[in-house]
Parts: sequence; C-alpha cells; structure tokens
Amino acid sequence: MFDGEADDPVGNGLRASARRLGGVAVFSGVVNLLTLSGSIYMLQVYDRVIPSRSVGTLVGLSALALVAFAVQAYLDALRSRMLARAAALFDVSLQEPIHLALATLPLRGVRPIVTQQPLRDLDQIRAFLSGMGPTAFLDMPWAPIFLIALFVFHPVIGLVATLGGAAIVAMTWVTERQSRAPSLAATERSAQRQVLADATRINADVIRALGMTRRLTARWSEVNERFLQENLRAMDVQANLGSIAKMLRFVLQSAMLGVGAYLVVNEQASGGIMIASSIMMGRALAPVEVALGTWKQMVAARQAVKRLRDVLRVAATPSATVSLPRPTRELTVEMLAVAPPGTDRPIVSDVSFSLYAGMGLALVGPSASGKSTLAKALVGLWPPRGGAVRLDGAALDQWAHDDLGRCLGYLPQEVALFDGTVAENIARFDEAATAEQVIDAAMTAGAHDLILRLPQGYATRIGEGGAALSGGQRQRIGLARAVFGDPFLVVLDEPNANLDAAGEAALTGAITALRARNCIVVVVSHRPNALQALDMAMIVIEGRVQAFGPRDEVFGALLRAAKPGPSAAQTIRGAA
Repeated sequence: MFDGEADDPVGNGLRASARRLGGVAVFSGVVNLLTLSGSIYMLQVYDRVIPSRSVGTLVGLSALALVAFAVQAYLDALRSRMLARAAALFDVSLQEPIHLALATLPLRGVRPIVTQQPLRDLDQIRAFLSGMGPTAFLDMPWAPIFLIALFVFHPVIGLVATLGGAAIVAMTWVTERQSRAPSLAATERSAQRQVLADATRINADVIRALGMTRRLTARWSEVNERFLQENLRAMDVQANLGSIAKMLRFVLQSAMLGVGAYLVVNEQASGGIMIASSIMMGRALAPVEVALGTWKQMVAARQAVKRLRDVLRVAATPSATVSLPRPTRELTVEMLAVAPPGTDRPIVSDVSFSLYAGMGLALVGPSASGKSTLAKALVGLWPPRGGAVRLDGAALDQWAHDDLGRCLGYLPQEVALFDGTVAENIARFDEAATAEQVIDAAMTAGAHDLILRLPQGYATRIGEGGAALSGGQRQRIGLARAVFGDPFLVVLDEPNANLDAAGEAALTGAITALRARNCIVVVVSHRPNALQALDMAMIVIEGRVQAFGPRDEVFGALLRAAKPGPSAAQTIRGAA
C-alpha cells in the first residue's frame, strides 16, 4: 500500500522539514536585514563622518555596526544549528521505512545495487538539508530587497544590478541542465562500485582461497575507471560553467564600481553610494554564489529523493486491517506455484496438500527439485505466483509480517545469526522475552548444554553472522531461535547439515517435542535421521509432487517401484 500523501514517507518527511524551515526563514530574514549594516556603515562613514570629521559620530556608528555584526553572527549560527536538527528529524522519520526496504527488497528479486542504495540516499539528503544549500534558497527571496535599495541609490545602478543578476541566474539554470545527466551517471557508477566493494568484503575468504584476487581486482579497476570517467564529465561541466558564472560576478561587481564612479564624476551620486552599492550588490548575489557552490550536492540530493521514493514505493506492503487469531488447526496449500523473485519461470507448480496440528512432514527429493523453494513459500518469504498457502484458512498475505512471524519458525540452509548475545538471537531480539522463554527454546532444541559451555553462556556475543561459533553451533542456536515462542508452523531446511551424532539426536528430540505441542513441522533433508520423528512424507521431483501421504507408505511404495532419483532413494532407504 503506497497510495497518496499519507503513504509517501519521503514526501511527508520533506513537508515536515519545510514546516520547520519556516522558523529558520524568520532568522534568515533578520540575518539578511542585518547584512545591510556593512553597506549602511560604509555609506554613513563616507557621506557623514569624513565630511564632518566627527570622531564621536564615527565611534557611535562603529559601536552600532559591531552590535549588528555580533547579532548577525549569533543568528547565523543558530540558523545552521536549526537546519542540522531539522535534517536529523527527517532522518529519524524515515528510519522505519528504510529498514523495511532493506529487509524487503532482497526478497523481491531487486538488484543489490538498488537494495544497498536507500541508506546512502538518506545520508545524501540529510547532508544537503543540514548544509549551506537550504540557506541559499532561504536568502534568495531577500535579493529583490537589495535590488530595490540599489534602485533607490540610483536607477542606473539598480538596472545594471538587475541585468547582471539575471545573467548569473540564467547561467545557474544552464549549469543545472548540463550537469544533470553526468551527475546521474556518476551516482549510478558509484553505487555499482559500492556493491562490488561490499561483495569483496563479505567473500574475502573465498576470493583468497580460490585465487580470485587478481581477477576481481581487474574487475574492480574497470568499474572504478568507469566511475571516475563519469565523475570527471560531471566535474568538467560544473567547472566550466561555474568559472563562467564566477567571471560574470566579477564583471558585475566591477561594473557596479565603474557605473558608481561615472555617477560620482557627473555628481549624480556620492562616493559612499558608489562603495555601498558594490557591497550591497555582492550581498544580493551571495545566495546565488552559495547555490552554485552547493549545486552538486543539491542535484545529488534531488536524485536521492526520487530514488528513495521509488524504492520505498516498491518496498511498501499493505498492513493488516484486522489482527487475526493465532493459528491452531491446519496448514493448507492450494495449487501452489512459486518462482524466485524477479523471475517468471515457476520452480514449483501445482502443489496441494494439508497438514494438521501435531503432524510432521518429510520433504524429500533430488537436488534442485524445488524443496527449498517450497519451504520459502510456506513461511511467506517468496510470494505465490499462483494458488495460496493458508493457516487456519487465512492466506499468508492476510497477516501482518510481525504477527505472522510470531506464529512461524524457520531455519534456512545458511543460518543467519546477528551480532549480539546468544540469548538475544534466540529471542529474535524481542526485548519483552523472558529468560524462561529463551531457556525453554534452547532446551527444546537440545542446545541448552551447548550454550552453557560457551565462554559467557547465554550472554556470549557471537559476532557478525555468528563468526564466533562453529557451523554446528550456529545450526543448533538457529534451531532454538526457530522454536522460540511455541510457533504453530516450523520449517527446517537441511537442519542437520552441520550436526554430529549428538546434534542429530537433539534435532530428533526437538521435532518430537514440537509435535507433542501440536506444532506442524516440515523438514527438508537428505539425511534420514531427521526424518524418523515425522509421520508424513512428500516426494518432490522437478517442482512437482510425486507422492504424498503417511511416511512409511510413501517411502515403501517408492522403494518397491524403484523410481525416485539416486539421492532421493538413498534418503528414503535410510528413513524407512
């Protein structure tokens, strides 16, 4: 659901920031008025103090100017601090949808270059909002006031300033038009480079062990060279046009002095007006100069806003309007077809079966037959291309994700643990979880004694990805996490791949205990020991169900027919 303003978190955040900038605009107005102090001081010194030779007037004017400059500096610093806090509030308002996007996009087949971009885009926008860019746009509405003051000095001075300012604004617009495409290309190349850098960091051990360092270094150099080329294109455009704009500013300021001098020579203006008009012209152009100096950041921030909106729109999911009761009766699969995210070709087709509370299903078949795909669909990771998966009659997409997650347990082939303590990982980082619930899950999974032997027991920090644990330890702690909270449906994908004999015995005991609690257990495995505690079996070959029913009947019939593939036959013989 991403429909209308209420469902546009980026737009909502920008509108809230715009409202906060209203207060900043007030300070900007005062700051801009105070910037007139220098021009007024110069005008009074030339036109009053010097002709009258009055030291007292000079001291008084200087004191007033000093106070004005101090107040201006204070308000300018206060304005910058307000901008920084407005940017931080914008960042805070988007943290939840950003994290939802990071957790959702990979499940939808979105390219890594896109999934890793949202957080960088948010940083880009926050950096622009807290920098000098917004001050330029807050100051620009005051430029006409300075131009009016110049017209008051003399119409010719005001006309020259207006024409020169228009030329600089036009050059700014040309800069924006010319630099848009190169800047966008440079941003895309930068994202590609970051994806490759992250992949290298994550897979550093594989790269070194397989002798891929030199080849991947060559690929990195190629990607980096393309990034540098696009970045140089953007910088060249901005440098050329920026230099022209700077030249125009110098020409204009000199023209102001020249016109002022001409008027002074012809006794149409005073020397103070000549100097003050040049200073005021510089102040009128200051917002344009700031805008040109931050143009690259502004273009990048604008592109980031568009990308962030598109990404969050893709990642947004409808929220459940009714909180469904916890399932207690059955799992039903109806004519299910599943394809990997981002593809159209189903790996699993026309799968239908039902399991009731307390039943256990052995899901077996040759490698690449679709077992893991079916497992992902059963827990709602991969959405159906056809058919439905239902718990107590409700399709999985009728549940809110967090509500559904509390009813499910899932152990993937690659156990994903997070930096934190063992207890936090088992409790799924639920701050409301009690020690009794964590220990009960560990004991159900047969991991309690294993955890007690760790350096700090349940308080042991496991490092990123469980780096401090062995493969078997990760798998058993992952199993404890899967059974935490007494889920109704537990799906285990190759849960004994890294287990020794003791671990397999603990796994069998865990499956038995879960079924005794009226939990439905689905186990994908090529090793027979994990299947002995199950009462139902399903044979999947090439994405289609070949047999389903009581475990002994299915395995017995297939053994007698001798039709399954080699790996499936080996598993069936062991389980039978």
